[in-house]
Amino acid sequence: MPIRPPAPPRAARAPLPPPADAIDIVYLWVDGSDPRWQERRRAALARADGSALPARHGDVQGRYRDNGELRYNLRALQRFFTGHGHVYIVTDGQCPAWLRPGPGLSLVDHRTLLPPAALPVFDSGHIESYLHHIPGLAERFLYLNDDVFLGAPFDPALWFGDAGVAVYKEEATLPDYDGPQAHESALVNASLLSRRWLTQRDPGYRHVARIFAHSPRPMLTSALRRLEGEAAELFAQVRSTVFRSWAVPPLLPDLVPRWMLQTGLAVLRRADSLYVCSGDADAAAQFDALAARFGALPFFCINDTSDDAAADAPELLRIGATLAALLPTPSRFEREGAAPRGGATTTNSGCVDQ
Repeated sequence: MPIRPPAPPRAARAPLPPPADAIDIVYLWVDGSDPRWQERRRAALARADGSALPARHGDVQGRYRDNGELRYNLRALQRFFTGHGHVYIVTDGQCPAWLRPGPGLSLVDHRTLLPPAALPVFDSGHIESYLHHIPGLAERFLYLNDDVFLGAPFDPALWFGDAGVAVYKEEATLPDYDGPQAHESALVNASLLSRRWLTQRDPGYRHVARIFAHSPRPMLTSALRRLEGEAAELFAQVRSTVFRSWAVPPLLPDLVPRWMLQTGLAVLRRADSLYVCSGDADAAAQFDALAARFGALPFFCINDTSDDAAADAPELLRIGATLAALLPTPSRFEREGAAPRGGATTTNSGCVDQ
């Protein structure tokens, strides 16, 4: 099915300042092809004492590869959520060459967010455990992986309603284990960790063995600070990692939404979304379905499951081509005339951050 680009919007006006109760946006971003970043990673691997327990698929190229998703994610944000608040992009001293920080967007370097003794860190679960400490972050914020996109107009009342923030679960049930398993995914192990901790705190807790969907994650800064105090040992544990470990699952994808449901801060909703896996045999059909439903999907995910494929592999080039066709209009955060593939990554100081 051919991909039809959406009609271009009217000429963009200068953005108005966000209201005091605006919903901020937070991304993590990494470019694994950056030579400086690669050297930091090699040095950290050389220092590792061998006691770490690598997570399944936790250190393949697909975990760190940049397929240009962030650029198109910002385009989707501008198209579908014009009233969003400040955008924060958390990086390890990196900046996409196409990015133009300025009013409304800031880069947050790991060195300003994480304790110096913890650096460098290559485990996203560790990094994201500090998001609620970003200086100036609003009470309400939307946490987006760069491969999770808005695909239809964003309704703040749905995602941050009076009944609680919206969370979404997948339909498939999970295997039943006593605790995290080396052969399981990070999300399965995160669910097992949540069950153990929540059951210990509340004998009446009933665990639903389903993982949460790859979706935008509505967060409350005050709630995360409260949970950080109540689950101090779990936060300390995830903040002890350098690389992903199956024995130390992330907290934000599972424990946070389960705890928010348990405490009445969240409400479970049915997901009308699409999950595309770039490495699947039927990936072409999945991308066709995305093209057909784009504009009516509250959110969708394009997961890079090609793992250690070459950067110019057809299944990876399809990601950029699809996003370029669906979201052709540059956002106000892009430099004029930037190369289609974004060019080389620069340091944070290479971007003028205001």
